[in-house]
Amino acid sequence: MGLSNIIPLLLLSILMFGVLGNAQLTSDFYSTTCPNVTVIARSLLEQASRSDVRLTAQVMRLHFHDCFVNGCDGSVLLDAALADGVEGEKEAFQNAGSLGGFEVIDEIKTALENVCPGVVSCADILAITAEISVSLAGGPSWDVLLGRRDGRTANRDDAVAALPLGPDSLDILTTKFSEHNLDTTDLVALSGAHTFGRVQCAAITNRVNNFDGINGQSDPSVEPAFLQTLRRQCPRGGSPTALVNLDPTSPDSFDNDYFKNLQNNRGVLESDQILFSSRGAPTVPLVNRFAENQSEFFRIFARSMIKMGNVKTLTGTEGEIRRDCRRVN
Repeated sequence: MGLSNIIPLLLLSILMFGVLGNAQLTSDFYSTTCPNVTVIARSLLEQASRSDVRLTAQVMRLHFHDCFVNGCDGSVLLDAALADGVEGEKEAFQNAGSLGGFEVIDEIKTALENVCPGVVSCADILAITAEISVSLAGGPSWDVLLGRRDGRTANRDDAVAALPLGPDSLDILTTKFSEHNLDTTDLVALSGAHTFGRVQCAAITNRVNNFDGINGQSDPSVEPAFLQTLRRQCPRGGSPTALVNLDPTSPDSFDNDYFKNLQNNRGVLESDQILFSSRGAPTVPLVNRFAENQSEFFRIFARSMIKMGNVKTLTGTEGEIRRDCRRVN
């Protein structure tokens, strides 16, 4: 087949399926089958977040951790104990004991099954509630594209390999994002979700107390006064599950303070600070850009969230619509 024939076929494939493999997600997917899906989800999430300020960040994180492991298919919600043959992603190192928000997702699913049985997927609930969570915390809103279906399996090993880790180098982070067609701008913008939420001391204790395996050594990129704060919060020999604010300036608000913290060498995770401390890296001007202009950060973050939400989705007759988000049908 000649080049003149290949190029039109490639263009046709992009038009039909999109760069990321789907063109079937739409913002009005449930307009006739379950028109109140967003209203129901927002009501329940808003109510639940009043009693736990951490919930919005937790729910946002669920969507991220779902999409990064074999696509946005709701696999992160599956319980290994309830789904035969499923290796729960919840037990992956990056998720074990730190993911939250499952209960409110269950509540939303139950409510939707009562009014629209067998219609709304768990994967779409994660996408919808991620947008609501950001909005409730003061961040941007966007039109959530819908029509995902739920996967029937999960893979713990894939989760371990795909999800970012605190000590990841910039090259590793870039690779993990690029595998999902997410570029450097997406990497920096989506990392900005660490403007709210908490992290366990287990994720930073080596950075502040045992950097590079040297006892008592700390990451030299940490601002000295902030280092002492982190050491008080996560002392050597302390509880690995103790929580630290990812954004010490405004821990429960979605804003651009995260990027200002990086400029001041006050990023909590090594994989956050490395975005600014890597001299000459293309991430540095992006951090500066978002620190100087919150509206620009919000605009790019929303765009990157839509892009991430398109990763390897199941549509049409693929997968299923789970009745219970924790188990396959």
